[in-house]
Amino acid sequence: MCGRFYLLSHQEAIRERFGIEEFDFEITPRYNIAPQQKIAVAVSDPKVRLVGMHWGLVPFWAKDMKIGNRMINARAETLVEKRAFKPAFKKRRCIILSSGFYEWQRTAKGKKPMNIRLQSGDPFALAGIYERWKAPSEKIILSTAIITTRPNKTLSSIHNRMPVILRRDDERAWMDVDLDDLDRLQQMLQPYSDDEMEAFEVSTYVNNPKNEGPMCIRPIDSEQASLL
Repeated sequence: MCGRFYLLSHQEAIRERFGIEEFDFEITPRYNIAPQQKIAVAVSDPKVRLVGMHWGLVPFWAKDMKIGNRMINARAETLVEKRAFKPAFKKRRCIILSSGFYEWQRTAKGKKPMNIRLQSGDPFALAGIYERWKAPSEKIILSTAIITTRPNKTLSSIHNRMPVILRRDDERAWMDVDLDDLDRLQQMLQPYSDDEMEAFEVSTYVNNPKNEGPMCIRPIDSEQASLL
């Protein structure tokens, strides 16, 4: 799964990297983004626009927004089977902007947090789907889920799932609302190239989603790890 990530790029860098044409959401560096928070999401309608969305997908038919607590991720293999995800997969696809994400690796001494990112340090696009839900107050809530797939070699010893990192050539096509070739879309949802990724242990400081700052992403050396 993907239950925590970070985004460190500033607005101008995001504009250049992802071709954002309009900003409806302010970008500020975040080191510890957690479910139920508002996150930076790009959609194409038809301009590429950056918006803020609630992390935890709320299907349009839901009676209560709390259902989103259980829908922060959507499995790539079952997108067309799940009632909650199929309509969004067909017509409401988005990219979720990230600089890296965290997973907790099980060890004999307990779980240790791992920072996973591209070796280049560049931001990347996570494949997502989104929904529009009308609250009882008539307010429209935009919500999203991150799509996950099987792990690549880097992730396989850490967790049995990983978020789908789209190849740059696929980002625009993924957001294209007119693309309805489900087989082509499914082909985009593959584990990212292992050769371009890295993973390293970080401090348990990141375990608390209220904690922010560079300490969340800083590598922990072997001497520090032995003291924990």
